[in-house]
Amino acid sequence: MDVLTNFDLEKFVETTDEWITTRTGIKQRHRLAEGQNASDAAAEAARLALADAGMEPGEITHVINATCTPDYLCPNTACLVEAKLGIVGAMAFDFNAACSGYVYGLSMARAIVAAQPEARVLLTATEALTRRLNWADRSTCVLFGDGAGASVITADGEGALLEDVRCASDGNLGGLLTIGGGTNTPYAKGDPIGDDFFVQMNGRDVFKHAVRNMAAISQEVLERNGLTTGDVALLIPHQANLRIIEAVGDRLGIPAERVFVNLHEFGNTSAASVPLAIADARAKGVLRPGMRVLLATFGGGFTWGAALLHF
Repeated sequence: MDVLTNFDLEKFVETTDEWITTRTGIKQRHRLAEGQNASDAAAEAARLALADAGMEPGEITHVINATCTPDYLCPNTACLVEAKLGIVGAMAFDFNAACSGYVYGLSMARAIVAAQPEARVLLTATEALTRRLNWADRSTCVLFGDGAGASVITADGEGALLEDVRCASDGNLGGLLTIGGGTNTPYAKGDPIGDDFFVQMNGRDVFKHAVRNMAAISQEVLERNGLTTGDVALLIPHQANLRIIEAVGDRLGIPAERVFVNLHEFGNTSAASVPLAIADARAKGVLRPGMRVLLATFGGGFTWGAALLHF
């Protein structure tokens, strides 16, 4: 992937590093190279997750992939990832919960291993958002980047324990954040692409609902497990905007030193945001064995969720 800094954007977008940084906290983002797609990034993340779990690709029984920017409408990206890993015969499918995808995926993976204790679930979250940005719209194009993350979920493996997960949505708010290109807009060969083909967002309303719902569902997950924010060693929120992250931390009463942020390095990578942050926090020594971690996320749909992990 290429790194695209704010100073790089100044060359072709009507913006400045100061404007982006003060409003979002983002300093750079990553962009898939020409010829590289979301499935390639997912496969690379999957290989790292498998190595971390000490597993071979052939042991995987399910490949589930979170994305809102798939390589194709059909075939699904999970099948492409499966092929790139040399897996044959696994159950493979995509799902779209936008930026909430990874936490939604944890919920589905937990259900799969509960029903099939022998299952070995590969959860990938991958996005090629820079392919769906309108570079003339500085309110959105400066926010997003490409990326991927992955985890292996089993009923009996070592590693982090998924203590609880809760997901929610409100379809009435779907218009707040959209990416077109589906069958809602019929196209004939040669038709021009409209603005609705690209990411469109009502930033002010997204901010309001994101903060409210992330804080509320996080508190709900803690309360139903008899915990308080004092029991949380680290909050890893969706990396969308520094102001949102700070507002959620404030509402939950979690001080900044216990909130992990890498937004400045990656921008908003949608479904990949949370698994990328987990991997980054581990690599930097911020996330250590024995820590209880609270994940909190929101995304288009409108979707949101929270999960408790004990490392």
